Amino acid sequence: MTEPTSTGSMVALATSVGLASLLPGIDGDALIGAFAGATLFVVSAKDLTLWKRFVYLAISVVGGYLGGSEVMRKLSLESSGLAAFFSAACIITITLALIERSAGTRFFGGDRNG
Repeated sequence: MTEPTSTGSMVALATSVGLASLLPGIDGDALIGAFAGATLFVVSAKDLTLWKRFVYLAISVVGGYLGGSEVMRKLSLESSGLAAFFSAACIITITLALIERSAGTRFFGGDRNG
């Protein structure tokens, strides 16, 4: 059973996303698609604390919304919601993989002996 605090937080977040999609200049389909993709990622992620889930959810919604147009263009999709869904579901996984891969890489000179 979920805790009342986490359930209430998710309802408040879903409501705010729904209301934000009504604002002029905001693509409602892309915002709701990004939220759905981010939620799918957060629900499927194992061994994450509650605060990390909320941070990943927020980052994934923003990244999914912003990256949705690029995904739409590259994959020749018609729906901005579907493109934002794919973008949001994958953005954190791809970013974390890139961070782990580059952890041992030195980008700037530094000491050549170590």
